[in-house]
Order: sequence, then structure tokens, then C-alpha cells
Amino acid sequence: MASNQTTVVVAGGAGYIGSHMVRMLQENGLRTVVVDNLATGHAEAAGDAIFRTGDIGDAAFITALLREFQPRCVMHFAAASLVGESIVAPAKYWRNNTVQTLALLDAMVECGVKQFIFSSTAAVYGDPLEVPMGESHRRLPINPYGKSKLAVENALEDYARAYALRYVTFRYFNAAGAHPDGTLGERHEPETHLIPLVLQVASGQRGFISRFGSQHDTPDGSCIRDYVHVQDLCEAHLLALQRLDAGGDSASYNLGNGLGHSVNQVIEAARQITGHPIPVRDDPAREGDPPVLVADAAKAKLELGWTPRYAALETIIAHAWQWEQRRRGR
Repeated sequence: MASNQTTVVVAGGAGYIGSHMVRMLQENGLRTVVVDNLATGHAEAAGDAIFRTGDIGDAAFITALLREFQPRCVMHFAAASLVGESIVAPAKYWRNNTVQTLALLDAMVECGVKQFIFSSTAAVYGDPLEVPMGESHRRLPINPYGKSKLAVENALEDYARAYALRYVTFRYFNAAGAHPDGTLGERHEPETHLIPLVLQVASGQRGFISRFGSQHDTPDGSCIRDYVHVQDLCEAHLLALQRLDAGGDSASYNLGNGLGHSVNQVIEAARQITGHPIPVRDDPAREGDPPVLVADAAKAKLELGWTPRYAALETIIAHAWQWEQRRRGR
């Protein structure tokens, strides 16, 4: 465990995954500084952590912050992440996800901050050549979101070589769930993730859930995805921090359960947990939606000792439902 003196800067710490990370860092005795421009985040989600409102791409702001707090590590969750939006608004994604991240890295180099943990995405792989997908899978993203993240991955290799920066990159599959105590969860506007959308039907916020394609090449015709609990994602980041603190080399890891669940299975599990019928509307399949995306996360388990605690789909949905009910005042 990192010492109590360790300071971690969490970029995007008022967002969905970032806010869970902030709480976990604090629970482990680490001084946590949140940087967020609140474009999509919620300040209260960061709790009582030290909070600075600003952009990681603002060189003067971020350099002053790094000099003030002298963190051991920066964790990066500050990205735009909507695949569809990235196709129609690529400038936003290249600027926010790539240009601003490079500005952050430049400030870290200038201030002598040598450890970086980066939230990347399975979208860097593009269409799967095999399932499950391991880290050695070719990286050929098919949308600006994945391309903007891959550009940072490539830059990190060069920065590590030139500036003695050490990093861990995590390629998320489908982050899902909420804090087990029901006090933190997803609050995206607009919401695009399947599990919260399904649960919004159950809570009366939506009339139905759209199923995009029912004739995919899968056992039940609906898309299969790998859902990984947000708390398990954060545990992996804590283990990565320990790896870097111990002098470990830079590395990239997939984060997923290695378990694929179809859209139909998610809807049925949500029906069982919520007791709501959850009507389904069949919509056309979306372009570029692979039938199956499942992670091979053996490397993270082997090298980091990562063991997902909340791998069961029912647990992920139950925690998300608890949060959804709390949000609606129930």
C-alpha cells in the first residue's frame, strides 16, 4: 500500500469512474486532489476531496496545481467517451482526449511528476479478430473516440522513453454498476449505457429500452458485451499505483470480466431484480457495432493480482438499481 504521504491527482474525479476512484483512494489514506472542468462531472460526487475546477489542457493552471501539491501520481479519467458523438464531432474528441492530455503530460514532465495511470478503452482495438481480446490484439480503432485514445497510448510510449515517465494504461470494456452503498453511480446526460438505460425504464423515466439489432451472430441475436463493475475498475487502479510505487515498469492492461452477457440477458436480469416488465423496442442494428466484445484480462490478474469482486451481472445490476432508486428518491 502506498504511504499516507502519497498525493494523487485525479483528473476527471467528479465523473462516474473518477468519483469512485476518489473515494477509494481516500479510504486507503491517500491525499486526493480532484481536477475537473465540470463539463459532465458533478462536484458533489467528489465528496470532501481537495477540488480544483479547471482544464487539464490549461498549461498555467495544471502546472501551478502540480507544483502546489507535488503528487506522486496522476490518474486520468477526463475524457469524452461517446462513440457516436465522436463520429459527428471529432474535433471535440481530438482536442479533449488527445491535445489536452498531451498538455497534462507536458506539465507533468516540467514538474517532475513521473507516474501516470491512464483510462483508455477497448475501442482502440477496433473490430475484434478474435474473442476474447488480449492486449496483443492489433490496435485499429474505427471511430474518432478510439483513435483519440490510441494517440495518447502511442505518445505515452515515447514520453516514457524520453522523460523517464512510468505509466499504466487500462483498456476498459463496459464499465457498469454503482458503489455498493448506493451513494455513487452513473449520471450521464445524455445516458448511453445499457444498464442505466434499462433501469430508467424500471424507474419510470423511460417507456421502453431500445434493442439495436436482434439478428446479430450471437446465440440469442443480441449483442454481447463484457460488463465490469466500477469498483473493480478502481481496485485495478489502486493495484497499478502500488506497482508504480514499487518501481514497476510501464504496462497496458485490459479490464473486463472475460464474461460476455447479451443485451437480452441484461434486460432479463434487470426484470428479475426490479420486478418491472421493461418493454423492449426493436431498432435497427447500429453501424460498427461488433456482435461480441469480451476481454481477456488474464494479464491484469497475473501481473497486478487483480481479482474482480463483483463479476456477477446480477450484482452489477443490483448495485446500479440501488443507485437509480436513490436518485429518484425511493
